[in-house]
Amino acid sequence: GDPKSYELRAALADQHGVDPLNIVVGEGVDGLLAYTAHLLIAPGDALVTTRGTYPTLNYFVAGRGGHLHTVPYGDDDRQDLDALLAMAWEVDAKVLYLVNPDNPSGTWHPAERIEQLVEGLPPGCLLLVDEAYHELGVDFDANAHVAVDDLRVLRLRTFSKGYGLAGCRIGYALGAPEIISAFDKVRNHFGIGRVSQAGALAALQDQPHLHSLRGRVAHARATLGGIADEHGLAALPSATNFVTIDCGRDGAFARLILAELLERDIFVRMPGAAPLDRCIRVSCSDDTDLAVFRAALPAALEAAHSKMSPPGACKV
Repeated sequence: GDPKSYELRAALADQHGVDPLNIVVGEGVDGLLAYTAHLLIAPGDALVTTRGTYPTLNYFVAGRGGHLHTVPYGDDDRQDLDALLAMAWEVDAKVLYLVNPDNPSGTWHPAERIEQLVEGLPPGCLLLVDEAYHELGVDFDANAHVAVDDLRVLRLRTFSKGYGLAGCRIGYALGAPEIISAFDKVRNHFGIGRVSQAGALAALQDQPHLHSLRGRVAHARATLGGIADEHGLAALPSATNFVTIDCGRDGAFARLILAELLERDIFVRMPGAAPLDRCIRVSCSDDTDLAVFRAALPAALEAAHSKMSPPGACKV
């Protein structure tokens, strides 16, 4: 493929109303996270993130000898921006990593909160915003008011979610030219094949399909929320292609539900860290698939309840 992804960068620049110099194309968000860690993290540098959010950057930071500092999710199951900011000041963070919309909670922060976060950053700290689920979000351009030339912010996007090209491994970063040009020092210039570039360009040019998909995903989120309500469970607000459902107890109970669903040939996932590990994470799909989940859930819940002791009870 083209090592500069010229046509795709030009189309993305036109889509976002920016210059191609504001864009670098990479091997999905994970590839761009690896390059960002290589560029910004030296041994001893601090990165601040939320405990239990998308974890891949953590591994790259550890590999660079950086120090990871985490804060828990807030009481509303959203990433706690005030706590993240306070920690960034406390540890003199080089990078503050925010996933918005979040994985695995599905929750999000609107534009004004992101703008406030940028203005509150400590000197020398970059806000790295992972926007992998952006196209599926409630606020379709949540960070539009953060200037693309702002040296304090780098935004990551992918064609894996809303555009459905996960197997192509292609995404891009939006940022100031001074940051974007630095990627050329560390990236694999031939890491993206011609087929992936052509597929991404075709997907980008088919915005009616994306908007149709957004409608179908919103319908599926509402359906999953209704299924949760039917069984006394609570669906967290979601701006992604999944819904995280609060099962009302703890991680052990959620893992039992997960196992019972798997016994019934239903594969769902769950967050790995408390307090969100009380939840299961269910992907959006069509009505036929969601009907299968709706039919399997009651028996899975009943079996999970039967295997759990009442809260506070002692086993002999």
